[in-house]
Amino acid sequence: MSELVLLLLRIGFLVLLWFFVFGVVYSLRADLFGVKVRKLPVGASAGAPAAAPAAPPRDAKPKAAPKNGSPATTSSVSKLVITSGPKAGLELPLGHESMTIGRSSESALVIRDDYTSSHHARLLLVRGDNWAIQDLDSTNGTFLAGKRLGSAPASISVGDAVKVGATTFELRA
Repeated sequence: MSELVLLLLRIGFLVLLWFFVFGVVYSLRADLFGVKVRKLPVGASAGAPAAAPAAPPRDAKPKAAPKNGSPATTSSVSKLVITSGPKAGLELPLGHESMTIGRSSESALVIRDDYTSSHHARLLLVRGDNWAIQDLDSTNGTFLAGKRLGSAPASISVGDAVKVGATTFELRA
């Protein structure tokens, strides 16, 4: 082999080695500090071409009971209660916004354990007083009533147990 070919091979190997080092450093930085989560525009959802119905305005009045005398079928969800894990007993009031759950300090519910991703899951207000939980491609998954969720949002009702890492929580009225 000529000296020129050998020199080019050495330089190529060195460049490849530095790409590997930068990839490892980037991966560690993303795991420690998290990555920015982009917000989807209103009405757009992952994998669904149809537009989602718009949420009611914040100043909208709650629906009254039907005129036939039967009670309203929707229950009023007002808080998230952690039932097991390091923050057991903690109650968080739920507003009209989505809530991110994860290890990152940017999350609305910060869970510091080794089994929770930086941006692990999102609790979404879908329509009226109905909530859904969405796994944000976490490593260890999000479980609703013992079943692992996919990346699509799943409807959650009052009393359903949701497990994120070592923490279990539920919605209550």
